[in-house]
Amino acid sequence: MALLKKPYTYTRMDFEDPEEKKHRKAQFLIYKVLERADAQRRPSLLRVKLCQLKVKIGRRLKRSRKRMALMVSKARLAVYKRLMSQLRSLEALVWPCRDQAIDQPPTSETLSCITTT
Repeated sequence: MALLKKPYTYTRMDFEDPEEKKHRKAQFLIYKVLERADAQRRPSLLRVKLCQLKVKIGRRLKRSRKRMALMVSKARLAVYKRLMSQLRSLEALVWPCRDQAIDQPPTSETLSCITTT
């Protein structure tokens, strides 16, 4: 009978500890992940160059976007300054006596200014 029994055969266990079962499953999963990592090929040179090109294009786009935003803000500021200067000159034409102090007594200039408007 001993001859019929193969050496190094596994015996079936009726009861298995849950902690040990988890441990065995974790070891199996780790083994599978490592096996997949070993099976993966090195990335081709073309793929590496393509990724580098994508990064370079992305940087250039980001830089140009920043430049455009800066140009737009400068243009907006220039338009605002020009508009304000136009409004000031228009205000000087419409209300010539506006710069006079209110608490000062009226002078001959002020009276002439009041009568002309």
